[in-house]
Amino acid sequence: MFEVMTKSLEVSKPAEEDKGIRDRRDMILMEAALYVAGRPLGLKTLGSVINVRSKREVRRIAKTLMREYARRDTALEILEVEGQRFVMQLKADYSMKVRRLAVNPLLTLGPLKTLSYIAYRQPVSQKQVVEVRGRHAYSHVKALRDMGLIERKRDGRTNIIWTTDYFADYFGLSHELKVMKRQLRRVFNKLIKKEQKQRPSQKE
Repeated sequence: MFEVMTKSLEVSKPAEEDKGIRDRRDMILMEAALYVAGRPLGLKTLGSVINVRSKREVRRIAKTLMREYARRDTALEILEVEGQRFVMQLKADYSMKVRRLAVNPLLTLGPLKTLSYIAYRQPVSQKQVVEVRGRHAYSHVKALRDMGLIERKRDGRTNIIWTTDYFADYFGLSHELKVMKRQLRRVFNKLIKKEQKQRPSQKE
């Protein structure tokens, strides 16, 4: 009986070790995917990277990686966002301090403001966007569409514009419009408060 138990343990131990090695390999591949993507990735995409079909297993590995990052004292973090998607990003405390060092920012300030207006007011007519943002908004809309951040369709004498799923994924926002607008409102409020704090005091 003792010999049977011993043999059983000898068989199970290598199996456990193999699983640990596989998990570590999968987490490294997942980490690489999140780093390269720079946007939230769903379980299906992450599963294709590590060659695992079970979404439950993929999420388990992603959550393990997320907890591992939480234990590290670094500027990076991995978060789970809506829709069982995971994203690697800079912690908020560091992103504003190093933003100016970005070599290739996605958008300059003008198009970014136009995109912000579209995202918050969508679906919105191109005419309204131009009235608020000025004539230069035409070139902004074209550039944003070329980048896959917005889409538009003809409606009478104007175009109706809205953001794409790629926009939501890139900026880590919800795909659900109402939730996205709440998220954007929080971001805008934080920026307004920060600007107010940075303004010189008007008191003499």
